Amino acid sequence: MRREIDAFLEHLRHGRGASPHTIQSYRIDLEQLAAYLGERRISFRAADHAVLRGFLHELAAAHRSKSSIARKLAAIRSFFQYGLRQGWVEDNPAKVVATPRLDRPVPEFLSEDEMASFLERPDPADVLGLRDRAILELFYASGIRLSELVGIDADDLSLEDRMLRVRGKGKKERLVPFGRRAVASLDAYFRVRPTLLGGNSGERAVFLNYRGQRISPRSVERMVAKYVRQSLLRRGVGPHALRHSFASHLLGRGADLRVIQELLGHASLATTQKYTHLNVRQLLQVYRKSHPRAK
Repeated sequence: MRREIDAFLEHLRHGRGASPHTIQSYRIDLEQLAAYLGERRISFRAADHAVLRGFLHELAAAHRSKSSIARKLAAIRSFFQYGLRQGWVEDNPAKVVATPRLDRPVPEFLSEDEMASFLERPDPADVLGLRDRAILELFYASGIRLSELVGIDADDLSLEDRMLRVRGKGKKERLVPFGRRAVASLDAYFRVRPTLLGGNSGERAVFLNYRGQRISPRSVERMVAKYVRQSLLRRGVGPHALRHSFASHLLGRGADLRVIQELLGHASLATTQKYTHLNVRQLLQVYRKSHPRAK
């Protein structure tokens, strides 16, 4: 099976353009299956769905997370499907093995009051403070991903139209609006941006680090963590919480879920639903206002 694993990983690398991280993860998963089969003297060609279920059961007994088990099953399915096309096996036994039902915890988000206080934390008298305020305001105003935010170039942004061109997952582009508060913060930041830029006049990125280069996702994470500490907010609030807060606050004020899906850049409405949260008080308000016999 080692030779076949190597061939499959080469196919991922050159045929499907998989990332080094994905390839390494698949290698670990498939070599773990190979070791399991080897201990039982079972050829991968003879492995059926019962054998694969036994492998997954052993992982569960070792307290591996459901997401880890699901990823390993996905790797095994892809391997056997490739093997089927190559003629190594006569069937894909993994296709009838059910994927574990994944827990989908609601991500952290801030209330509107918490968000208002949080956005006031950056110091407007400081160059980096103005940059940080612009980042946080645009983050919350647009609901974009961290990777999308750090990837914004100057020609992606129109302060006059209050529109942002975003390159999302799969390099798909979408237009996202943002509000006047974000415009004011961005305008203040652009006045001092040349100070950060220094002699690096060719840099196209909107948000810069202190060296005049495009800011990294890790730097934004550290910056958000700093203001979380200053605001005495609960742990676990990171850049993604601003995206979730954006969706939750829109939903709480009556926005349609499909509109939120479009703004967030989700291909599936089911993905959008995990970003939304209505508390019991909001549900009761809607019920009492809408149901003919609620009063």
